[in-house]
Amino acid sequence: MQNEVEVNGKRFKVSVTADVIQARVAEVASQMNADLAGKDVVFLCILNGSFMFAADLLRGIDMPCKISFVKFTSYEGDHSTGKVRELIGLNENLKGKTVVIVEDIVDTGKTMVDLLDYLKQFDPAEVKIATLMFKPGKCHEKLAINYFGFSIPDDFIIGYGLDYDGLGRNLKDIYKVV
Repeated sequence: MQNEVEVNGKRFKVSVTADVIQARVAEVASQMNADLAGKDVVFLCILNGSFMFAADLLRGIDMPCKISFVKFTSYEGDHSTGKVRELIGLNENLKGKTVVIVEDIVDTGKTMVDLLDYLKQFDPAEVKIATLMFKPGKCHEKLAINYFGFSIPDDFIIGYGLDYDGLGRNLKDIYKVV
């Protein structure tokens, strides 16, 4: 583990270590296994940021389930544009299913609200939200976050799938900007 890294001209220091992340992801998977047992579940993973969280989370899921991927974005560089764009769409039948959105981070909540509205047209039985990181102090939307790894302050973070201009996703730990 590196205590500090530089990415694209910004310095970051360790915020959450890989071992702490793995332990928490295992706890979230265990909670999901209990809560979702017997349901027809589709995990809908939001690219690009959730790929590491989704991979580790789904290795801990012990029920039959489907996995699909979509790509939405509202970020440019280190800030949200406030406008959500769909880049890769849904290709899974969600009618009558329990959909679990797997996201890397929920900060303002705008992307999640737009995604929830988008999913209504597919007539799922229910939609649950799972996010690795949640910024309750920055979230301006009323969202039911069913599963989350960590509640964090309004820090800009990278690592474990989270990026800064496409860089830093491959870091095993999560770092916050210095």
